[in-house]
Amino acid sequence: MSKYCLKESNVTDENLFKQRRAIIKSSLAFSLLTFSNLLFSKNDQLTFAKDLKYSTNEQTNTFKQISSYNNFYELGSGKRDPMMNASKLNTEDWTVSVEGEVENKFILNKDDFVNKFPLEERIYRLRCVEAWSMVVPWIGFELNQIIKLAKPTYKAKYVAFESVYDPENLPGQKRNILAWPYREGLRLDEAMNPLTILSVGLYGRILPNQNGSPIRLIVPWKYGFKSIKSIKKISFVENIPDTSWNLEAPSEYGFYSNVNPYVSHPRWSQKRERRIGEFRKRDTLMFNGYSDHVAHLYEGMDLTKDF
Repeated sequence: MSKYCLKESNVTDENLFKQRRAIIKSSLAFSLLTFSNLLFSKNDQLTFAKDLKYSTNEQTNTFKQISSYNNFYELGSGKRDPMMNASKLNTEDWTVSVEGEVENKFILNKDDFVNKFPLEERIYRLRCVEAWSMVVPWIGFELNQIIKLAKPTYKAKYVAFESVYDPENLPGQKRNILAWPYREGLRLDEAMNPLTILSVGLYGRILPNQNGSPIRLIVPWKYGFKSIKSIKKISFVENIPDTSWNLEAPSEYGFYSNVNPYVSHPRWSQKRERRIGEFRKRDTLMFNGYSDHVAHLYEGMDLTKDF
């Protein structure tokens, strides 16, 4: 008999082997989340007020759920890729340029967003176009504060946003998933709406990289991909700006992309959603439940065409 042959007694039982693999897998996932937490645990506590006007009283998702289940294609196309690749997003020396059709053009660094604007917690529903949802306690300030500082000219009809572009380090940008950098846009009146915020944190501390650090947009009545992450440029423009998913698939992703249960995605219904952490699906609300604050913006529009 070869000295390399194993006796039956030396072979691990299949069930025990599977149990060990499951333990190792769960331990690895925990370690990755813990490591990810360490990336933004230094001086990460924020000072902020509690918002009572716009926040929902629904149960928030856990920090673990929010920080480990994401769409952030710059860091990978899998839901856990952003958490696993969070360290590859370099936010040191981060600046955001404000430009275009404005009287005042300026550049802000990431500390400006935390120190120069009064922060507050906004607990918002987040509805993904993929028919899942969360409730997130964002920390940030209204985008209209930036707009007021910039003083748009009469030519400014839209606000265009551009995200980070770093293909040498961001694994998702090494592939042509989208036309990089990621772009989004709003009508100026949408951007001025008090629900529209720039977020610098969640759960009382600075944003994890995988959630769009150091600064991201939050537009709670629109599908999640409109809330662009890791912003590098804010431009005020006269004409409707290009947006990444609309360029990729215009029949599936419109410029407005308001949450609308009556307009289905070509490949699935938008009438119901799965709240992360829940088993049963729930009905999706028009404008994600924010109709009282935003429905007037679309009076006279056919939202089945302007989707």
